[in-house]
Amino acid sequence: MSYSTLNLLLALMMLIWFWRDSLKVREIATRISRKACESYGVQFLDQTVALQRLTLRWVRSGLKLRRTYQFDYSLEGQGRRTGYLVMMGNQHVSLHLDLPEPNQLDE
Repeated sequence: MSYSTLNLLLALMMLIWFWRDSLKVREIATRISRKACESYGVQFLDQTVALQRLTLRWVRSGLKLRRTYQFDYSLEGQGRRTGYLVMMGNQHVSLHLDLPEPNQLDE
């Protein structure tokens, strides 16, 4: 087997690993986003998340993929707001929902 064949095989294996890892992390991100929306009492729209940004980060344990997902939610079934979830590897790092203060809901 030549080096070019080995390199092609290695690249193909890395692409398959990346694809499978991305699917797994997306499932985790969807589950976290859904539970966050439930806990805040808002409606999780479209039942999925979308990858917004993908970067590489050095952390103590080595090189990790940092993925930023966005998802849509609604406060009272009207309007659409965007939330963000950041995952480092397969670990949840941060979640942002732009929720109004409780006294603003009454106005």
